[in-house]
Amino acid sequence: MSDAPDVRKALAAWVGYLGDIGVRELRLGEPGSRPAIAPGAQREAAGTHDPGGLLAAIREDLGDCQRCKLCQARTKIVFGVGNPQAKLMFVGEGPGADEDAQGEPFVGRAGQKLNEMIRAIGMERGDVYIANVVKCRPPGNRDPEPDEVATCSPFLFRQIEAIRPAVIVTLGSPATKTLLGTKAGITSLRGRWGSFRGIPVMPTFHPAFLLRSYTVENRQAVFADLKTARARIDEAQ
Repeated sequence: MSDAPDVRKALAAWVGYLGDIGVRELRLGEPGSRPAIAPGAQREAAGTHDPGGLLAAIREDLGDCQRCKLCQARTKIVFGVGNPQAKLMFVGEGPGADEDAQGEPFVGRAGQKLNEMIRAIGMERGDVYIANVVKCRPPGNRDPEPDEVATCSPFLFRQIEAIRPAVIVTLGSPATKTLLGTKAGITSLRGRWGSFRGIPVMPTFHPAFLLRSYTVENRQAVFADLKTARARIDEAQ
């Protein structure tokens, strides 16, 4: 069959998707029966990539999430915001107090700093997509714990697969460690390209770090990272 490679590729992507959402076993139905397939998966199988529809399906799957202990003190789930067809995606670690109250990532002081960072490379907040590793606020704004990351990160991975950005910028150590699968800290990794499932990843400092340590050196470092990311996007177009 001339389309066999495409079929195999689609099947591999589907199996990877199932793994991301925690499926470890597949059962075949009776002859003639049809498996239940999520609407987003049906669109993918049909060869139509619909980022907005896929994101909506992921949010529906997330539901009123009770999968880890972070649900116990949250006010709102903070899913993600921005352009479903964004070429640039920012990934942080988790919501803070303002984000927990409003249900949108990066809307507090760190969010205002991120908006400045985005504008510094000639883009606007509405041009990009912004999400976090975990969707509920960790108590006291602590880093997400390993079990929380393991539970929630598959939803982030599905968001990335839906959006298919040209470049991902990770903000701070937890996001960088999650996407690059490393134990190294952000200080040693920022400014150096990594990769997540074939997508270039540029690690840089979290906006909250800039608010705490707003030195000329740190500001220039972040600006250099974002300029490098923007150049990579421009080259790909």
